[in-house]
Amino acid sequence: MTALRIANAPCSWGSLEFEGLQGEAIPFGQMLDELRETGYVGSELGDWGYMPTDAGVLRGELERREVAMVGAFVPVALRHADAHARGEARAIRVARLLAETSGAAGEQGPLLILADDNGTDPVRTAQAGRITSPLGLNAKEWETFARGAERIARIVREETGLRTAFHHHCAGYVETPEETARLLALTDARLLGLVFDTGHMLFGSGQNDGQVVMETLERFAERIWHVHFKDCQPQVAARARSERWDYFMAVRHGLFCELGKGAVPFPAVVDWLRAHHYRGWIVVEQDVLPGMGSPKASAQRNRDYLRSIGL
Repeated sequence: MTALRIANAPCSWGSLEFEGLQGEAIPFGQMLDELRETGYVGSELGDWGYMPTDAGVLRGELERREVAMVGAFVPVALRHADAHARGEARAIRVARLLAETSGAAGEQGPLLILADDNGTDPVRTAQAGRITSPLGLNAKEWETFARGAERIARIVREETGLRTAFHHHCAGYVETPEETARLLALTDARLLGLVFDTGHMLFGSGQNDGQVVMETLERFAERIWHVHFKDCQPQVAARARSERWDYFMAVRHGLFCELGKGAVPFPAVVDWLRAHHYRGWIVVEQDVLPGMGSPKASAQRNRDYLRSIGL
């Protein structure tokens, strides 16, 4: 049986991609030291400029800690055609750094993690976790969104050899299971994979039943190239919906709790991944904001929990 590899990400040390959700500025070196000390063997890149952008320097920092670079998040407002060229340029810049740092490509290399420009549309941000069909894209916008995603995935593959996977995400236009399914149906399975995020899938479904995670894993099985482990606290989720909090308010109130403290059935998820011979990375993402405690202690508790369920 192939061992499942466990990584973490800079967001777990307070480096989040959203304005207004930034934690305390922890230097990347301290973050990588603490990541390794708490038992993780891979990391995502984080925001551009958080880690070194010189491939040789970054490779040295990773190699001396025996940490693999597993991917990088690139948000693009894909429903706007005039954003595609700028998004492509950013994606190529990031993908080149990943490729030059890792020296690997294809299934063995890191992933370019493409996403909508989440948290920038006021309506979708305000309604996160309770999205209804009228709030979604129209047919023309879906076509523009899908073609933009394929365009970026294609040029990343041609220029760097790396694969691209799309991250469904709350407060963006691909949040719900149905929206995720729509994007996958409109895109080439050979070109664009899926980053399956357990917490975002559950909250984005509008439900608090962890069975949703299992049903969507099965539904999207053939497209899953990368997995994010994030939990979702059902009482906070219910309050966010009933009190109509926006996405950022929900996160500040601890929507995405530590692993094992929410509604995501992680033991069943692990069993599913093993049964389906998943060979990608599992990346723990724990949004740690000021007042939420020590990032290192949180990372350790999450790693200990994963060990308790056999990882």
